[in-house]
Amino acid sequence: MKIDHIAIVVKDLDATLKLYTETLGFYPVYRETIEDQGVEAVGLQAGESIIELLRPLDETSGIAKYRGDAETKLHHTAYRVDNIEAKLAELKAKGVRLIDEHPRNGAHGNRIAFLHPKSTEGVLIELCQPRST
Repeated sequence: MKIDHIAIVVKDLDATLKLYTETLGFYPVYRETIEDQGVEAVGLQAGESIIELLRPLDETSGIAKYRGDAETKLHHTAYRVDNIEAKLAELKAKGVRLIDEHPRNGAHGNRIAFLHPKSTEGVLIELCQPRST
């Protein structure tokens, strides 16, 4: 596995996007609204990985509550896998608690599944299988 992306929840997507593009020099590779997850996502190329900025569509949502009063807050780390079903089965067999028993659709056409932070030392981890794999 290798890092696919690091996701950051943001309050003001345009301001944060300006920081990451104009100040830090990253460039956008996708921007989309993911209705079923309640976010607008912008992926920024950062070397071989992506920084994903997530703006909640509803300020009363769980992801907005997680961000709280902060302008930005680290949300999760996503690791790229070749076969997400096999990796989920392997981790479940090892006793890892899964949020998603089965993969679902994520940003940029990826298939994703989350591991429960109670099984990962408090860190929300996403497994991510790119659509081309």
